[in-house]
Amino acid sequence: MTDFTNKTVAIVGGGSGIGKAVAMAAARDGAKVILSSRSRDKLETSARDVPGAEIAPVDMTDAASVHAWQAALPELDHLVISASSAAHGRFADLPDDALRGMFDAKFFGPYATARAALPKLREGGSITFFSGVLSRRPGLNCSGLGAVNGAVECLTYALALELGPRLRVNCISPGMIRSDAYGGMPEAAREEMYAATGESLPVGRVGTVEEAAEAALFVMSNTYTTGLVLDVDGGHMIRQYATR
Repeated sequence: MTDFTNKTVAIVGGGSGIGKAVAMAAARDGAKVILSSRSRDKLETSARDVPGAEIAPVDMTDAASVHAWQAALPELDHLVISASSAAHGRFADLPDDALRGMFDAKFFGPYATARAALPKLREGGSITFFSGVLSRRPGLNCSGLGAVNGAVECLTYALALELGPRLRVNCISPGMIRSDAYGGMPEAAREEMYAATGESLPVGRVGTVEEAAEAALFVMSNTYTTGLVLDVDGGHMIRQYATR
């Protein structure tokens, strides 16, 4: 079991999904948790399930919002940025605005937010980013999403070098996870997607937000781990893709 007693953890993306699961697990293990995302309503709802959690709304794509968030932060031991965005489409067809919006939300926003948090992070602390399995084994119609995930992973490697030994920097790369990220899909289509993906994986199923959270807690707490991209993907890297 990880021990976060007397540690302060800020989770950007903590209003739902994997971020909320990380918050619940860290609080269970003794951490003081600060939940951040754009939606105050989501944060307030999420905080009811995270003992002692505080909320600090932030829009990572807005410089003024990030500055205000940074000014209000206490000293931190760990920063987790799980907020994400996905835009699927053929290379020839994906609109530029959709691609730029995804990079703003998943790369430039986390980049700016991590930089803003630097003065608040205590020596020996950590930063944890989130990417995704498509960075190194993309599928059809997701070149943009694979590219942004790859950018997050490259940033992880570079910052682990640049910010060490004061801070450690790691990245969790989830495969398909059952979460409210897919809440906008019709239930039948969502379950069909989960089943089809699960059948192609060595573990025979898709993952849970709790499994992704366990990986985040590991890289936060293991003091000899930095510059790691940790796949939590049920064996996606060796999965058997369907034919075209």
